Amino acid sequence: MVVSAIDYGLLFAVMTFGWGLSLAVYRHLAESLHWPMGAVQREYPDLARVLGQACIVVAVLFCLWRTYAGYPLSAFMILVFGLAWSAFWTGFLRTGAQSALFLAPLAALCLALRWMFW
Repeated sequence: MVVSAIDYGLLFAVMTFGWGLSLAVYRHLAESLHWPMGAVQREYPDLARVLGQACIVVAVLFCLWRTYAGYPLSAFMILVFGLAWSAFWTGFLRTGAQSALFLAPLAALCLALRWMFW
């Protein structure tokens, strides 16, 4: 059995949770703080929010599975690092939510594939 030095499940879950949270809250933050907002965030706000919420659900389900599998510390780390990733992506990049529209579903897909072929 090949053992990887990188835990790809944890990495994909952190990115999925962080980008999903960024998508879910960016419009509200952008309006209240007068930040720039992309066309999708402006014209289709529900699409971005639902996409973000779906990614959050996938990451949280992975955390629950990981806790059930006997790795509660890494499941907790996913949530903590995901929050940090979201704060970085949203707070420092501001317009990073536009790229998260592409990156969040991609990370969720990679997480699902990694989860299925564990």
